[in-house]
Amino acid sequence: MHALSRLYTRLRTAGIEPGDSEELRLKKVVLLFACGLMIAAAAIWLALYQALGLPVSSSWPLAFQVASMVTLIYYLVTLNFDVFRAVQLGMFLFVPFAVQWSIGNFVSASGMILWGLLAPVGAVLLYSARESIPWIAAYIVLTLASGYVDYQLAWLPPKAPKVPLATSVVFFALNFAAMSTLVYALLRFAFVEREKSRVRLEEAHARLGEEQARSERLLLNVLPEPIAVRLKRMESPIADGFPEVTVMFADIVNFTRMAGVLEPAQIFSLLNRLFSAFDAAAEKLGLEKIKTIGDAYMVAGGLVPGQTGREAAIAELAFAMREITGREFALEGQPLKLRIGIASGPVVAGVVGTKKFIYDLWGDTVNIASRLTSESEPGRIQVDERTHGLLAGKYVFTAPRTLNLKGKGYTTVYELAGRADEGSAPVDGSASA
Repeated sequence: MHALSRLYTRLRTAGIEPGDSEELRLKKVVLLFACGLMIAAAAIWLALYQALGLPVSSSWPLAFQVASMVTLIYYLVTLNFDVFRAVQLGMFLFVPFAVQWSIGNFVSASGMILWGLLAPVGAVLLYSARESIPWIAAYIVLTLASGYVDYQLAWLPPKAPKVPLATSVVFFALNFAAMSTLVYALLRFAFVEREKSRVRLEEAHARLGEEQARSERLLLNVLPEPIAVRLKRMESPIADGFPEVTVMFADIVNFTRMAGVLEPAQIFSLLNRLFSAFDAAAEKLGLEKIKTIGDAYMVAGGLVPGQTGREAAIAELAFAMREITGREFALEGQPLKLRIGIASGPVVAGVVGTKKFIYDLWGDTVNIASRLTSESEPGRIQVDERTHGLLAGKYVFTAPRTLNLKGKGYTTVYELAGRADEGSAPVDGSASA
């Protein structure tokens, strides 16, 4: 029963296998359809020839049916499509000629050899235009040979025809109508299936395009666009030096205490909402988010060739992040506060690793920005001397101070207080005056 069930499944699916191409799938479906049509047609002609008392002629449609069923079962068992295709087209070609020869000539057989035309037509659909040439050549040769023999026999003394002339006329009409219908049905079926195949391919291409677009978006969420383009070109390694970049770190004050009081899901929700808001602000200002580490957020400006005003954009982002944090996020009724550090200078940037890779920055500029963050007071924005020089005149700063930064020694730092056209900005995270 299992074997029969498997054969039925293969018959229902035309023996299509998962690895088959769309073209091969189409050919299998078309050949199964043609095989079914010819078996049905052979059954009708078998009945008609039996009714006319032509046992020899009726034996050919019967033999065709048996042979077709045998080759069909062979195909369903072995899935050898090449053998099945060759045998079926061979029978499509030779059986009509054998039937005509058994009856007599073109007239008495009512043009039975017209059915052989199905072989070259099928070869076009089941092989290719070039591979169908031998089939049409064989059909023409057999047709001309039959005509030559009939011409030679026409000079012999006439014998009583096996098939009455009126019957031959009816069979002529039946043969032409049936063959025309069969060829039309086969071609129509093939083109309908081809259209379905085209639609499936278009849908697959559309899904592939959607997946590529999704992958592109994911890649751009991880890497700057120029780096993503280089990575897709399989460049390796990717490392660049930038002479002038502004880097900012920000971390949440008392985050360790927060993590001790909140559930993991609450911590994740808070950080996700907070960093998503930071991402939106950074993207709006044309800055590159580099990474987050725990509660620390790192962003940089100047990594895109030709970018100007990176230091001012970083300053604006610092104000925006401080305002967002104080206005929209709180713990135990108290607004959250950030420590922010900004430094400018040369950096080295590149892609690290081959799996789960990240785009990262290295150098003194990065280290200074990180140290300024850890040494900053809650709600304040500290910048190094180089950033102060780039922003002087556009922004207001407090008096310089000297800090002993780990790994850097004594360093002059400034506190970014506000925009020059607005006066100083409060440092507690509330809205600026």
